[in-house]
Amino acid sequence: MCGIVGCIGPNETGYIGKMASAIAYRGPDDAGFYHDEDLALGHRRLSILDLSENGHQPMFSADGNYVIIFNGEIYNHPDIRKELVNLGYQFHSTSDTETLLYGYIHYKEEILNKLNGIFAFAIYDISNKEIFIARDHFGIKPLYYYFHKGAFLFGSEIKSFLFSDEFNKEVDEKGLINYLNFLWSPGETTALKYTKKLLPGHYLKLSVNNIAVNPVKYYNIPFSGHYIKDNEEKIIDNLEEKLLQAVSRQLLSDVPVGFFLSGGLDSSLMVAMARKLHPSIAIQAFTINTNNLAVSEGFADDLHYAKLVAEHLKIKLEVVNAEVDIVKDFDKMIWHLDEPQADAAPLNVLNICKRAKKMGYKVLIGGTAGDDLFSGYRRHQALNYEKYFSRVPTPIGKGIKGLLDMLPTGNPKFRRAKKLLIDIDKPQIDRLAGYFSWMPLLLNKPLFTKEFQQLIGNYDPADYLKELLITIPGEKNILNRMLYWEMRSFLPDHNLNYTDKLAMAEGVEVRVPFLDTGLVAYACTIPPRLKMKGKETKYLLKKVAERYLPREVIYRPKSGFGAPVREWITHDLDEKIKEYLSPDVLKRRGIFNPEKVWELIHNNKEGKVDASYTVWCLMAIESWMRQFVDDKEIQKSTTNSPGWITQAPDEV
Repeated sequence: MCGIVGCIGPNETGYIGKMASAIAYRGPDDAGFYHDEDLALGHRRLSILDLSENGHQPMFSADGNYVIIFNGEIYNHPDIRKELVNLGYQFHSTSDTETLLYGYIHYKEEILNKLNGIFAFAIYDISNKEIFIARDHFGIKPLYYYFHKGAFLFGSEIKSFLFSDEFNKEVDEKGLINYLNFLWSPGETTALKYTKKLLPGHYLKLSVNNIAVNPVKYYNIPFSGHYIKDNEEKIIDNLEEKLLQAVSRQLLSDVPVGFFLSGGLDSSLMVAMARKLHPSIAIQAFTINTNNLAVSEGFADDLHYAKLVAEHLKIKLEVVNAEVDIVKDFDKMIWHLDEPQADAAPLNVLNICKRAKKMGYKVLIGGTAGDDLFSGYRRHQALNYEKYFSRVPTPIGKGIKGLLDMLPTGNPKFRRAKKLLIDIDKPQIDRLAGYFSWMPLLLNKPLFTKEFQQLIGNYDPADYLKELLITIPGEKNILNRMLYWEMRSFLPDHNLNYTDKLAMAEGVEVRVPFLDTGLVAYACTIPPRLKMKGKETKYLLKKVAERYLPREVIYRPKSGFGAPVREWITHDLDEKIKEYLSPDVLKRRGIFNPEKVWELIHNNKEGKVDASYTVWCLMAIESWMRQFVDDKEIQKSTTNSPGWITQAPDEV
């Protein structure tokens, strides 16, 4: 697990040292570089497999023609290595990096179909001047690239690009709309026009002498509309076996492995399966104590359940207090996110990983993606109303929408009800896409200036989701269609992004067994009626969990990785809001309408609307603009960087 950076262009290679230093925290154990006249590669290493110097990167093939930089873990690399040994390849380390390098040399891009792991990597063919760049199947590891006027940059985090004098920081209007609409941005779009995310399951193959950026898809989540016909008990048995295999694979490590344990179903099941696989070894888990702050956000408190699971499984549990100075930590969080995402949960990840690192744990396993793969969100339960909505005649639907304006929205429950009904007069696909919007376009567009609205034109963020369904033409079930959206957007672009970035800010790798490729392939064939039964989300997963966990843990109120966002916005962040969203600041930016923004802030503070997350998003955008867009020496110098950035000497 590491950080990677690279650049192509004769004017770019001199920046590689500073680019790598900007993300030194991702790899505090080692650093390495390669460069020729037109290309440079940089690597920061967090040693997990083969801790010796044999695992140093950039790593070269025996003939010296191929060089790799790699961020991630290949869990099935021992199996791939056996294949390659039988084909005559010799290895000089036990590192999965070397397995990946020779796997690519032999199989070329077909190696991607053999990999089960988390990865972002680049392999340079020196003699042919070609570079191959790939991201894992589900987007567990981040990978960004920039291409403009002949300059090409890529890396684990956008902030490394800031050290290139050629980097164009022009804002992408569609990106800003995305963040305000979803609180995150789906697909390849970021808040910067020429900076893109390499999509999960995609790769780039570039000629250094003639750059043409055409991402190629090598993997699509296999929703096909065809389901297995086994009886329920058989499916439970098979699912349990797949889960055990996934956890077993991801315990591969040469350093201690710990666990996130929120007390929710998903993380608890991961720990329980590790206990079954290793009944006698000590297992260390980490949980967050929110001091009942999550209750104010409409979630149940987790700590009681985490302690219950720890006692039931006889494991060690480290309770980490959610100590957050939100005024001080807000900008720090946005810096590490790289994007103006609007969520406070990343701070919990940061605090847990900080404690884990102090206790000697470089690797944590979590329960991320259980909700996305098997159904676990309120919007999945809302599908139960679809059979009624689809029968509502359009005129009646329009009448219901008219009544929504009379519904008070200061309470989160009323806001959810309005969100559920706001698209009742639209086709089903529009309604379903609308469930992903925190503040629909109809409501957030007036927050922008008229000039900015003209730049946006008819852009609708929901169109991206609707277009995704073209890639699974055989899947007609609405729950599976929604789960596909989760797996292709919300999961990689929000949950996985903040989990990776804030964990790696402390030099901790997070693994996600629910995204084992074999497990995902099997889950896509499970009949949707067994994923959610009536309003019982994760029905089948809960049946597996009954073999491992107390019913009190399995059948409990839905919780969240929460923080008191509404309290922070209406109280603690008052002065920061006045500074970051002052009318003068907003006028200078020319993006948001000061009058509309402050109308929203006042209405939220008085409880007339539930818009704290939208105000948080506006704050996140301004914080991000100050740190990533504004021209400041702080972005150009490793010696004058923000205090929270761990810098390393420039090494070339």
